[in-house]
Amino acid sequence: MSRRVPLLSLLLLFAALIATGTAAVPIKTVGFDDMSCNAWVKSKDDAEQRKIYLAWIRGVLTGHNYARQSQQVSAISSGTVENFVDRYCVEKPLGEFSDAALRMSDKFSGRNEAITR
Repeated sequence: MSRRVPLLSLLLLFAALIATGTAAVPIKTVGFDDMSCNAWVKSKDDAEQRKIYLAWIRGVLTGHNYARQSQQVSAISSGTVENFVDRYCVEKPLGEFSDAALRMSDKFSGRNEAITR
């Protein structure tokens, strides 16, 4: 019986931490040296760099689908991805296009909750 009390206490503490959001771990973005919207905007004139950025974003969306199989992003064209990130970077010119990819996974998966970052 003495083992149940500490286990129960730990479970309750863990549940309380999750409920308050203090247990959230920041997302570590594995990407490029420069993930700024400025870099995204500059890539418009560099077809190869833009293609690489788009492939990375599509990989993020695939990773989302793997992690959240019950809330998957549907098939999305590269043009849709590009338009979404373009709009994001116009609205947040000091932001990062990696954040645009995360917001895209929110919007197109039906989750509609921002990933804590």
